Amino acid sequence: MAVEGSDIAPWLEDIAALRIRVFRDFPYLYDGSYDYEREYLRTYAESDTAVCVLALDGDRVVGASTGMAMADETEEFRKPLEEAGHDTGSIFYCAESVLMPEYRGRGLYRAFFDEREAHARKSGKRLSVFCAVERPENHPLRPAGYQSLDPIWRRFGYQPMVGVSARFRWKDIDLAQETEKRLAFYQKWL
Repeated sequence: MAVEGSDIAPWLEDIAALRIRVFRDFPYLYDGSYDYEREYLRTYAESDTAVCVLALDGDRVVGASTGMAMADETEEFRKPLEEAGHDTGSIFYCAESVLMPEYRGRGLYRAFFDEREAHARKSGKRLSVFCAVERPENHPLRPAGYQSLDPIWRRFGYQPMVGVSARFRWKDIDLAQETEKRLAFYQKWL
């Protein structure tokens, strides 16, 4: 189910809880707070270019995928693209896809991308981008057998944007303070 703009608002608490739960896992290791999540997600409810694709099991939100016009995003997301010479007015930002582990492998992740890309095309955007945290291969919390989503993103048509990355700070689950992380951008022409 896709909801747009202000219709996202009733779902914000569920999406916040899902983000906190899913992003605790590697590679994000995010020790999230509801206060931050409410503030972050409010941007989507206030943007008329935003979309949220929800995966529901009955009334329960088990997955969510958000996106909006890059021009509506915060400077932290826009700046690396602008510095690389991209026109952010033509870009759609696929923010995040979070899905409970027991619902993975059912095609929902692909549906998240398809729905957001359709929304981007409908909005007249020419380029779809997202960014993903980079962690070292030898990170102490990297689970045995962990597999990057990079091959899946490439299969969906996304390629790394060479030299384009963002930097964000958050508290990892195993640290006492926030630290800076590098997030690499990926792109797909629509």
